[in-house]
Amino acid sequence: MAGGKETPRQKMIGMMYLVLTALLALQVTSAILEKFVLLNNSLESSTGSSNRVNQETVEKIKQAVSKSGNRPADVAVMGQADQVRKSSSELISSIDALKQRIIAEAGGGTDEQGNIKNLSEEEKVAQIMINGEGRNGEAYKLQTALNGYTESMSKIGNAKYASMALDAKDDPTASRSKDQRGKDFANLNFAQTPVPAALAVLSQKQSDIRRVEGEVLDYLATKVGAQDVKFDKIMAMLSMESKVVVAGTKFKGEMFLAASSSGIQPRMSLNGGPVRMDNGRGIIEFTAQGGGAYDKMGLSRRVLSGSISYNAPDGTVKTVPMQAEYFVAKPSYQVETATMPPLYLGCENKLSIQSPQLGALWNPSFPAEGAQVIPSGERGKITIVPNSARVRLNVVNAGTTLGSEDFKVNRVPRPTIEYLVGGRSTADPRGVPVDGARSLQVRAVADPSFAAYAPNDANFRVTGVTVNLARGTRRVFGPMTLGPGGGSLGAMAAEMQPGDRISVTIEGVQRRNFRGETSDVPMGNMTQNIPLY
Repeated sequence: MAGGKETPRQKMIGMMYLVLTALLALQVTSAILEKFVLLNNSLESSTGSSNRVNQETVEKIKQAVSKSGNRPADVAVMGQADQVRKSSSELISSIDALKQRIIAEAGGGTDEQGNIKNLSEEEKVAQIMINGEGRNGEAYKLQTALNGYTESMSKIGNAKYASMALDAKDDPTASRSKDQRGKDFANLNFAQTPVPAALAVLSQKQSDIRRVEGEVLDYLATKVGAQDVKFDKIMAMLSMESKVVVAGTKFKGEMFLAASSSGIQPRMSLNGGPVRMDNGRGIIEFTAQGGGAYDKMGLSRRVLSGSISYNAPDGTVKTVPMQAEYFVAKPSYQVETATMPPLYLGCENKLSIQSPQLGALWNPSFPAEGAQVIPSGERGKITIVPNSARVRLNVVNAGTTLGSEDFKVNRVPRPTIEYLVGGRSTADPRGVPVDGARSLQVRAVADPSFAAYAPNDANFRVTGVTVNLARGTRRVFGPMTLGPGGGSLGAMAAEMQPGDRISVTIEGVQRRNFRGETSDVPMGNMTQNIPLY
């Protein structure tokens, strides 16, 4: 567009394009600023709603205190609630004043429709909130006020509230940015920040103040009437002798009403330790331990000792002790064999180990010594691949070792070599007839019991065969090499005579295991003489 050879018309079109691009950029910026205005309005609306809810909580506290006779302890709680409201409202009012100053000085005030005149102003926002290098800006005063507020609320609300005004290095998000992590609170939130964005930041702080205020007031509300034992929560309960009932036997239990009070915070302990509370009820959960002291029925008696303490109406602390016995059953399991016995070295040995007694709680693991254990995806069903002469399999359920099983490991039995000449077995002591000796097959046949127990590991093959035709002490024909498993003897058939013998030498035997891996099988002397008649 700026080339020297362009015509005046082309230059004019190029200039119009640049102006249009600039206008589009300004429109995008204006749209973003409008979004900040909407965000700020939404935050202010949310803060107003929280304020009304918090005021209702204070009114409920006052009503509860009055209904309980204005006891000193409850009146003190009501005073704390009033102080929380006062501190929150004062801090929010100071932020409102700061927002109005930004609108007036940086935003140029509002027009007749109530819209801020200058939304994009950034420099005057920085002058008000940061004010150069002297830490004299309003943001530094606000940081001190906000963090002081959360500290005081933490003491009253018996909880640790996070600081609302963090420097970038302490902020979980800003600390990850190398461009932001060196900034303090003021520069992080108000440097190069247009008017509506600064207002949204301040409105967010107001929303956080109302949120913390609400949580603290809710906590104070639970303290009002804490000395009154009012059973206002009624529950229907069913106590069963056992959740597991064998078909044909009786189901036994007790059905009753149970009550608790939302106005008290009971303290419960069991066997010397505290009990986790949930909605006024103690939640008990632990791993049952038999300790090895099982009787002849496989049961170990245990006793739970605990207590529940609460504040009585007269101001004293009442403690109710309790004891309950239960029995821990010794877990058992059964080893169901799929490819056993025995275990075969380096082979796929499938086991199924189940515990009907544990039922749905049965989710075992099987650390092993001397073997690799391969899970099947079904509970209790595994494949063991031994790598030593003995295997110890540990049975563990829910972190508890239930027992160990020792297995002897056998080596894979060697296959039997079978020879077929012309399709006929060579088991006949006379050998095979000359006129039928036109082909030779050599097969490595797995041991029948091994093949039945480990079919995926009982895959043998002869790798190659060398054949000679001998007559007396001399060789008449050969050597002739056949492929794996044998082949045609047609080339030497013309030389065969009754009384000759076929000398077969096997080059090797291999086995393929369940993983598809192939290994050599040591067979010793692999030469066989087959007489001809």
